[in-house]
Amino acid sequence: MTLPELDPALALRLPAPAKINLFLHIVGRRPDGYHLLQTAFRLLDWGDEITLARRDDGVIVRTTDVPGVPPESDLVVRAARALQAATGSPFGADIGVLKRIPMGGGLGGGSSDAATVLIALNRLWGCDLSRPRLQEIGLKLGADVPFFIFGETAFAEGVGEDLQSMSVPPAWYVMVAPDVAVPTAEIFSEKGLTRDSEILIMRAFAMHTTRNDMQATVCKKFPEVAEALSWLSLYGAARMSGSGACIFAPFDSKEKAEQVAGLAPQGWKVWVAEGLDRHPLKAWVV
Repeated sequence: MTLPELDPALALRLPAPAKINLFLHIVGRRPDGYHLLQTAFRLLDWGDEITLARRDDGVIVRTTDVPGVPPESDLVVRAARALQAATGSPFGADIGVLKRIPMGGGLGGGSSDAATVLIALNRLWGCDLSRPRLQEIGLKLGADVPFFIFGETAFAEGVGEDLQSMSVPPAWYVMVAPDVAVPTAEIFSEKGLTRDSEILIMRAFAMHTTRNDMQATVCKKFPEVAEALSWLSLYGAARMSGSGACIFAPFDSKEKAEQVAGLAPQGWKVWVAEGLDRHPLKAWVV
């Protein structure tokens, strides 16, 4: 995309792309209870949209309603306030959120929204923080936020913050969003969850040798997810993203992906998205 001019008097309309986890292995647990992961993140050319306008009074205002998410707990508001706290910026912002990414879907919607706010306000407010510093701020908001600030396909370790660039083949994805929101914390607390997967080295990553360690647990608790996975598996290498509930399968052409999407049962939420190698705002932070 062409980056808009940063005129403080004008509102910006900015993308907050969704992500998928090409695989997700749980390889251990820290003493503080956080799970240690290995995963591969990929951006999609589809997601939410953030509207931003600078305020000179220091006030942070969410200008749109997000059902079920009060402004004070919304990651976009928290991200803006975290940047204020880290920099002492006197500026504020009006923030609008157009939600397309389903909540509780494992596509990183809230984290992507927060990352777009951090990246854009870092420039709009003239903070000039480095990418690593923005990632530090983002990690306090959520484990996926540093990836969106990193801004390219990545092999991730730790709780998801230790990131290395990686290349994956071009792909179009059929995406299925079951009509259910999966609570991540609840799945991580399940006794039957696999927590001892073998640690991989990045060059050994391949779709056919990996899996999502949360998938079986989610499918047991949420039949809608199991049904979507079963259907999409008829046509491709289907897998759940993150902690669910969304299911995806890669295809080598847009035409093939659209053909499969057209076969979905009536009433299902199904769409096609292309994989992105770089975040649209990647150039805004170094």
